[in-house]
Amino acid sequence: MSRYPLVIVAALVLATGACADSARVPEAEQFGPNPTLPAPRTTLLPTVNIAPATGWPAGQTPIAASGFQVTPFADDLDHPRWLYRLPNGDILVAETNAPARMAKKTRGLRDWIQGLVMKRAGARVPSANRITLLRDADGDGTAELRTVFLENLSSPFGMALVGDRLYVANADSVVAFPYRTGETSITTAPVTVAELPAGRNHHWTKSLVASADGSRLYVGVGSNSNIGENGLNEEVDRAAILEIDPATGTRRVFASGLRNPVGMAWNPESGKLWVAVNERDELGDDLVPDYMTSVTPGGFYGWPWSYYGQIVDSRVEPRNPDRVARALKPDYALGAHTASLGLTFYEGALVPAWRNAAIIGQHGSWNREPRSGYKVVSVTFVDGRPVGLPRDILTGFLNTDGEAMGRPVGVQTDATGALLVADDVGNVIWRVSPARP
Repeated sequence: MSRYPLVIVAALVLATGACADSARVPEAEQFGPNPTLPAPRTTLLPTVNIAPATGWPAGQTPIAASGFQVTPFADDLDHPRWLYRLPNGDILVAETNAPARMAKKTRGLRDWIQGLVMKRAGARVPSANRITLLRDADGDGTAELRTVFLENLSSPFGMALVGDRLYVANADSVVAFPYRTGETSITTAPVTVAELPAGRNHHWTKSLVASADGSRLYVGVGSNSNIGENGLNEEVDRAAILEIDPATGTRRVFASGLRNPVGMAWNPESGKLWVAVNERDELGDDLVPDYMTSVTPGGFYGWPWSYYGQIVDSRVEPRNPDRVARALKPDYALGAHTASLGLTFYEGALVPAWRNAAIIGQHGSWNREPRSGYKVVSVTFVDGRPVGLPRDILTGFLNTDGEAMGRPVGVQTDATGALLVADDVGNVIWRVSPARP
């Protein structure tokens, strides 16, 4: 697998603001079902173009699209990453971050470099390890009630309610709690449903959705590396969506070859599972586009041996032509290095133009010039398929100095149909709704 000589990696650390390359493909050509995919470009020093995290100046907000307004639904949170709406309208927020780093002897130089990059981008604060409940009982667009709903978790992320059982995907396991409608905290000890791949946790977030009948849970598990450089023995049941039987805890691989599958949602028209996937790095500023795709049961999507279907990544050894021949092409590209994490389908009535559209939270690039992502976009769906280019919903997360005042992650709707966006750098949940006359 690819590795940089020690001297080059050291230079990378010292040049965290330097750009060794720049994008050459127009950004609009990297979205849609057939993105432009140039030849890969590998350089001794890959682009490192971090937007340092600063937080929001008092009174400043992101910029909503024309005809919309954005207001804080809740602020002063601790690295809010993921959102879930309970049937009574309460919003659950996972305040979370990566698990504590492993002992130095188990971490390679590449992991150390990544830690420096993530720290500068605002992603190395200790994890609060809790889920907070937000309630807007009077419907004024601001949560007037905030309580600690669950605490002492282990880097929690995905959440799903099935009947009277609330499931939470920690970094290392799916756990369950009893839930009663309207309660504002749970102190019952968790019951472990299934263990999840953990260890190095190159990608630690574990997203979670339940099937319509509640008989199966689906968990997104990211790879333990960029392209398998830590060894494929560390990738067992990773870069995959796992299907779990909550009654028995048994699990199987539902789909694989998905480098970092994060946001998952059921398409309201087709009933198919869709996922937003973060693709690999270090092939140049124009490769590889992140994407969203419908999930074919048993499907293989290429990682690490190929990308965007059957385009071979020549860095990966040993090669695996049999697996590459089976690789499925994703449905819709979301731009190179945009870090498209959040995904939901809009089913509300407040914004008819968004009906059935996919809404995606793009956390933003750290290795592209110019920077990409740092916005929330919508993609129109017709008959269960994406059409056209994305439309901006929320922008303005970067200031004029290229610093990140915020970074959007999870997206969800509230009980009224307004859009909620978790901002893990600004520590705010933003609410986007039609502008008042």
